[in-house]
Amino acid sequence: MDADILEYYDRGGEDVRLVDSVELVRTKVLLQRHLPRNADVLDVGGGSGVYATWLAEEGHRVRLVDPVPRHVATARATGIDAVEGDARALAEPDASRDAVLLLGPLYHLLDRADRVLALAEAGRVSRDLVIAAAISRWSPMFEGMLSGLVDEPGFTPMLREDLASGTRRGTQHHPFGFTTCYFHRPEELVGEVADAGLTLVDLLPVEGMAHWIPDLADRLADPDKRAVLLELIERTEHEPALLGATAHLLVIARR
Repeated sequence: MDADILEYYDRGGEDVRLVDSVELVRTKVLLQRHLPRNADVLDVGGGSGVYATWLAEEGHRVRLVDPVPRHVATARATGIDAVEGDARALAEPDASRDAVLLLGPLYHLLDRADRVLALAEAGRVSRDLVIAAAISRWSPMFEGMLSGLVDEPGFTPMLREDLASGTRRGTQHHPFGFTTCYFHRPEELVGEVADAGLTLVDLLPVEGMAHWIPDLADRLADPDKRAVLLELIERTEHEPALLGATAHLLVIARR
């Protein structure tokens, strides 16, 4: 793992990043839609166990794999079966899980060959489903425009590179930075899934534009407003013109 990625995640931000987020709520909806009941799930790049904990509560049997020792220790402390590992070389038998989740690894693999390898490894281990998340190419632009970051010195040059190449390196010390990461175009993700030997089932926006609405926290806290929000995202999830207008994309594939 690159040192800057490890440094970023050692801060512990992943422990709380998803709390009260539309990303978390909507990803759960999509996982419930596709996972079979009482599935054997390998959660690769599962961080400190936010999804693994919830999946276990839902009756699934879960093992978490993550390259960050802090994440693995945190997950284990909550009772999750967690081990250190690399998405590109999983220490798991062939066809040993009903589903393999990659809800993070594709964010940080800059080389296409590595992303295809991670998807292929997930396919090797899965008996059926591979579910993988990616960050949309236009996510940092929407974030920057709607939060005013485009007015911050240094942000727009970084954004130009994000848009041109999809890559960002070592910005963890910037007040508006992330860390080494890759931003996907939807069609790139489709191609990587195919080259990994997987069959595409669906490609979906996770949050849609809801990620950036100004009263998002209030809407998620109100059950009725949250239901409407999720309904509207679902009603537009297959609109090709809107697919990239989201913070995250989720691919559903079969081996």
